[in-house]
Amino acid sequence: MSAVKFDEGRLMSVLVAPIVSEKATMVAEKSNAVTFKVLQDATKPEIKAAVELMFKVEVKGVSVMNTKGKTKRFGKTIGRRDNVRKAYVTLQPGQELNLSGEAA
Repeated sequence: MSAVKFDEGRLMSVLVAPIVSEKATMVAEKSNAVTFKVLQDATKPEIKAAVELMFKVEVKGVSVMNTKGKTKRFGKTIGRRDNVRKAYVTLQPGQELNLSGEAA
């Protein structure tokens, strides 16, 4: 197990939501990776620990990407979408993560 101990309460809030899109599905099929929306200040070791804690799987690696929020207009007012930090979590071969909630 990892030598670094993280606060369990913090780990529970690191993963904001799974990202379900065509691209995320393609990546999942090709490289056994799951995509999550994570907190802006989440680190790779934190994300790894959070996924291992919550889903009881072995994580091979974590890639992170920051996306700037776009400026959008709603009629007269100008608003901005939030910045998003995405984590591509690659699982060890043979490991699989069931996000749908139904029994496999």
